[in-house]
Amino acid sequence: MKNSLLIILASVLFIACKDNKKEVVESRVEALPYYSEATFTPKWFSANSDSLKNFHTIPSFKLVDQEGDTITNETFTNKIYVTDFFFTTCPGICLKMTKSMHVLQEAFQNDNEIKLLSHSVTPDIDSASVLKKYATERGINSSQWHLVTGDRSEIYNLGRKSYFVEEDLGFNKSDDEFLHTENFILVDKNRHIRGIYNGLNKTAMQQLIADIKTLKKE
Repeated sequence: MKNSLLIILASVLFIACKDNKKEVVESRVEALPYYSEATFTPKWFSANSDSLKNFHTIPSFKLVDQEGDTITNETFTNKIYVTDFFFTTCPGICLKMTKSMHVLQEAFQNDNEIKLLSHSVTPDIDSASVLKKYATERGINSSQWHLVTGDRSEIYNLGRKSYFVEEDLGFNKSDDEFLHTENFILVDKNRHIRGIYNGLNKTAMQQLIADIKTLKKE
């Protein structure tokens, strides 16, 4: 009888631990901060603050995704999206970043309000057809997750001067220098930056999921 009770208790504890691993952490705050420059110093405003009228936003852009469709800022009208920068021939961190993006795709697969955007930093190699092959091989849902290519200078300017994806390093590099970073950027429905996350870190991805849910409540 004693052994049976011990087995039952062990089973309960195992299930509880398993469930806790799947549990998404809560957002760190009730409302997310705003960011406007490469140091990522947080700024706090109410959603209807007049200060946001002239606050940094992601500018207009025009790129092409894996389906050959034109992708612009209007594609993300009334959408929350997460963006990163990668390339298909990357043998290192990009594969891990793609897996992290896949975690987000699965977490919000039934939520049309959430989109994902991955920019190729080698657009001369990563044509739409190459991106399509990459997407097919990795189970990427083209309706939710756009892999984009286009003009190299536009992509690099977006990365360094709009998303600040290389943080404060961005302003020390020229367009000729390679853009390579593991950072993911969270953008709200008004094209404001609301968070930066390490795309190689599982805990950071869980935090990002929680922050997206907080952002959805605004």
